[in-house]
Amino acid sequence: MTHRPPTHYRPASRRALLLGLLLLAGIPAMTGCPEREPFTPPDPFYLFATYPVGKNPTSVTTADFNRDGVTDLITTNIGDDSLSILFGNGDGSFKEQQRLLVSVEPRALALYDYNGDGQTDIAVACAGSDQVVLFLGLLNGRFAEGHRYPVQRTPVSIAAGDLNGDRKPDLAVALRNDKIAIFLGAGDGTFTPGPRYEYGDTPTSIAVADLDHDGRLDLLVTNGGPMSNAVTVWTGNGDGSFRDPVDYKTGKSPLGVSFADFNRDRKTDLLVINGERDSFVVFLGSGNGTFQDGKESGADAGPVGGTAGDFDGDGATDVAIVNIQSGNLSILFGRGDGTFHYPPRNYRVASGPFAITPLMLKKEVLGEPGLAVVNNGAGSISIFLHRGLKVTAPAHS
Repeated sequence: MTHRPPTHYRPASRRALLLGLLLLAGIPAMTGCPEREPFTPPDPFYLFATYPVGKNPTSVTTADFNRDGVTDLITTNIGDDSLSILFGNGDGSFKEQQRLLVSVEPRALALYDYNGDGQTDIAVACAGSDQVVLFLGLLNGRFAEGHRYPVQRTPVSIAAGDLNGDRKPDLAVALRNDKIAIFLGAGDGTFTPGPRYEYGDTPTSIAVADLDHDGRLDLLVTNGGPMSNAVTVWTGNGDGSFRDPVDYKTGKSPLGVSFADFNRDRKTDLLVINGERDSFVVFLGSGNGTFQDGKESGADAGPVGGTAGDFDGDGATDVAIVNIQSGNLSILFGRGDGTFHYPPRNYRVASGPFAITPLMLKKEVLGEPGLAVVNNGAGSISIFLHRGLKVTAPAHS
């Protein structure tokens, strides 16, 4: 059975907001406590600034839209059908948001140069209108609306990459009705419908990567419904089609998947955030597109998004997770084998933290990362900067 979010989502209170967002993602309101051990967590970050964005933001992504070498931010705002773009100053501060109106309920986006002109373009999955909407980048960070592509139904996540080997970017879209839609790009900012697959139960996110290093992109999909509770690997054939899927069982209600190297073997591992029972799972990769059984670890109450990086400079990959019910950002410090020390370092944020991304202030500076957190309830984005430890660049989702 699939679940479609309401066409107009307007929470009336903070409690209604949290419960509504959890139901939107198919997450029951449950809490739990991680195990603890004798460990004093480092304190690598501090809250630098918070900036207003649109209403009920659901995702945040970094880019350099105006090509000035400084990182900019973009959010999807499901509550007022808009995107917010914040141009960076290069010191952790950002200019006042610029808004783009899109179709109903933008949930997620994928950035790429879809028409080959050297500018960053935007593909937006709009859940309320069953559309993928394109915005083509112009000079100085401006955009022109491109084509709209209908999907059936309720696109909740989108990813971009060359799926058919023609050196032109394509799109993979996860649909709430248990389907994956492929759109093949012409290289000029337009797309034609490609293969469509039906599998799993209630997809919640989609990502692309070459997991087996054969030069062909593969798909990963988290299926959050009770019939699946898995991250699914679709091995690419290199022509826009995919082989039979393989499931790896996660915890309850997986919401998203991202990539890192947790055991320092230079092979791609997976990080999956579980919305139910307050946990996340690490899958260690073999390097050939297969993975070991997942190692589940505790998070705080209501984890909804995460990213990985070496935040304390010890060479082991750590995890940063935003928790919507406990209203905080948790940093869990890795042991270097896919497990983590407890307790985590927690940072309070504004109402309803919902998504997170690593933040590099300038392209040429990779030593001191920050984090950007979108706060769904507050309609804002919080910037956390590193205190100055020399660390490696965090892994992007």
